[in-house]
Amino acid sequence: MAAAGSRPICYDKAMPASRAREQLRLPLERAAPAGAAAFVVSDSNSAAFDVLSRWPEHAGGVLAICGPAGSGKSHLAAIWAERVGAVALFGAEAALADPLELEGRPVLLDRAMDADDETLFHLINLAQSGGGALLVVSRPGPRHWSVKLPDLRSRLDALRLVSVEEPDDAVLAAILRARFAERSIIPAEEVIDYLVRRIDRSAAAAERIVSALDDEHRPVTRSLARQVLDAAEFDLPE
Repeated sequence: MAAAGSRPICYDKAMPASRAREQLRLPLERAAPAGAAAFVVSDSNSAAFDVLSRWPEHAGGVLAICGPAGSGKSHLAAIWAERVGAVALFGAEAALADPLELEGRPVLLDRAMDADDETLFHLINLAQSGGGALLVVSRPGPRHWSVKLPDLRSRLDALRLVSVEEPDDAVLAAILRARFAERSIIPAEEVIDYLVRRIDRSAAAAERIVSALDDEHRPVTRSLARQVLDAAEFDLPE
């Protein structure tokens, strides 16, 4: 990619004119506030949290954050984007961004696996040569992404990676409290503790049980939680 002061890198000259016009007209979006104060740091995410709280220290570069669905990786990435003022891009829509507006700026690319090879290649090169930074977010690590460009394959294999694990007790309890609070429900702590032990360790499972309990239109007690879990086909640990 171009060094500072040289001609900016653009997409392939063979790109259709209609796509180029779309790029020039696309307003770049900033990440929405992520609620850093509400983010629960625990053993499942502390390594990634520590890295992102400092990165990029000086030079830019590229960092990948990966983990299972509902692990909080997108939340953590959004906190980073808010802190550094990054441009937020999402999956295949990243192809519409104007690279001239991204040069030298921090960029967050969520759902990075959905971006096309050419877009990924140019975003990585921009971050590595123009003083910017690129944070890519996905479930599997970049080594497991299916790409066709040999040069992109080598770049993805060399990326620095931090992982977020599935929610542990502390994170799952925080997710449950947040989902209840959205419905103006404040259950006793014994209910939270009971659900943490019984439901699958995922944000999706937390959302499902909270929704089911809310649908009962009764005070949320441990007894009600047991009844709902026993009557429904929730993912329970073996």
